[in-house]
Amino acid sequence: MAGRIPQHFIDELLNRIDIVDIIDSLVPLRKAGRDYQARCPFHEENTPSFTVSQNKQFYHCFGCGANGSAIGFLMDYEHMDFVEAVTELARRSGMELPTTEYSNTTSKSGPDLHPIMQAATNFYQQQLKQHPEAGKAVDYLKQRGLTGEIAARFGIGFAPPGWDNLDKALGNNKQNQQQLVTTGMSIAKDDGGQYDRFRNRIMFPIRDRRGRVIAFGGRVIDKEDNPKYLNSPESPLFHKGKQLYGLYETKQALRQIDRLLVVEGYMDVVALAQHGIYYAVATLGTALTPDHLQPLFRTSSEVVFCFDGDRAGRDAAWKALDIMLPELKGGRTARFMFLADGEDPDSLIRQIGQQAFEEKIVSAISLSEFLLQNLSQRVDMSAIDGRARLIDLARPKLTKISNHIFKHMIITELANRIGMPSTELISLLGEKPATQIYNRALAKPAGESRKPSPVRSIISLLLEQPQLAQQEPNPERFLELKEPGIKLLVELLELIQQKPSISCGAILEHWRDRPEGKHLNKLALSASTIPSEGYEHEFQDALRHLDKQRVERAYNQLLRKSENNRLSPEDKKQLTELLIEKQSLSQSVPRIDENQK
Repeated sequence: MAGRIPQHFIDELLNRIDIVDIIDSLVPLRKAGRDYQARCPFHEENTPSFTVSQNKQFYHCFGCGANGSAIGFLMDYEHMDFVEAVTELARRSGMELPTTEYSNTTSKSGPDLHPIMQAATNFYQQQLKQHPEAGKAVDYLKQRGLTGEIAARFGIGFAPPGWDNLDKALGNNKQNQQQLVTTGMSIAKDDGGQYDRFRNRIMFPIRDRRGRVIAFGGRVIDKEDNPKYLNSPESPLFHKGKQLYGLYETKQALRQIDRLLVVEGYMDVVALAQHGIYYAVATLGTALTPDHLQPLFRTSSEVVFCFDGDRAGRDAAWKALDIMLPELKGGRTARFMFLADGEDPDSLIRQIGQQAFEEKIVSAISLSEFLLQNLSQRVDMSAIDGRARLIDLARPKLTKISNHIFKHMIITELANRIGMPSTELISLLGEKPATQIYNRALAKPAGESRKPSPVRSIISLLLEQPQLAQQEPNPERFLELKEPGIKLLVELLELIQQKPSISCGAILEHWRDRPEGKHLNKLALSASTIPSEGYEHEFQDALRHLDKQRVERAYNQLLRKSENNRLSPEDKKQLTELLIEKQSLSQSVPRIDENQK
């Protein structure tokens, strides 16, 4: 996730800032024992369950599970991407971001293309104000009910008629001319010249998460022109299947984004904002892709998709459902809002107003209901073979669902509709009963719940008190063991030894995009029941257990080898050394509190 930002810079940054100061500047905190508390900014609650640890430089909500470092907080609360969050923290701490080592558009990909796109934006906005033929564009925008304020917020402009207006304004040298072609703003001719792609259109800048213009959408003014909407082509900056129009503007308008409404076009997004609905985004005329889901659900846990109510709209919704099924986890929800024939979000909100429109959003059909409703309409529910057919139709959809609770709830509802006990249907579909899944999660050996493995204990203690790592001179010796998590433990010990002042929050950033990261986060959340004066003893005791396992393993290997009389002099020497070490490790180490008695 760090991209080209050096890890040592991120470590130093997190060492300099205090997560309490960062969060308190956005969400007022109050002292609660060793930590700080507030009502969680990520979900509604009456009793504070949001905790910030100054010691760990880590935040966690016991209600919704949100957690992370100061970087993670800015990403979640301010809807920043990783680079934006690091940049903001660097600004607050007075550190200079090593921009020479981080660039999205220089080095291998050539010159930065963002300036030419911003220049094009400025040109189109100027033309909307000054061009002799801009009146028809202004009249159209007024006819759609847009104010100058909304037009300015979305950076709307005007591409005047003519073949080379933009090229004349910006293509004053070979480099700029090439950049206009590279970004798709100009089209190269066979004879070596070029001409403007957008002509006589209302222009909508498409911005990335950082607010930089990366492409345009142009809408016709004269009805006889085609196509109605023209998008920039794919370019080094713009990948249509990944971008969402209006997402940047939504984040600028709203501090807390409770839901996102996905609509079809630019004018729908702008018109809804004009009427007070600032959380609409559009997929740039393409069908929903898996790449769209990440920014959608990263911004809000609830997404409502708005479709036409005709056959084409419902087919598009069905395809979107297919993409959504594997992603509905961690509190995510999706619903579908279908419009009456001939309606679009713009016309509907002008007809019924913001409040009634939002009531329709709230009452939109849930994804689960749309799934069951759609499948049920394909069979004869009054016949046994029809209901049996329903199960066959549902099976491939159910296999795509990764959320076990969600899957079981759909199966239970499906069982109700076909008149079968849910336990029988669960068994018929080859699923584990919900109670079995729940019991497996809880049914740990009695000793395990009281005493975690040595590896788990050591990692937990290191996250609580990283300085303990300095007491272990040779972590590499544990690599001989095949215990789960042993490589992670050794890597963690070595990291802390290299960076003695590193905090828990900074440690977690090292594993942000690695599979082990989620396990470290869980361990960082666990509250220790060990008194602070007992940490060192517990740490040494867990290391001692690992050493016992290591020595026992090596000792048994040599014993098996000796059965065939194959021990070399070095093996015999090692066997003796292992026996001595084994005897030494078997001696109990008194606890600190026992010495104080």
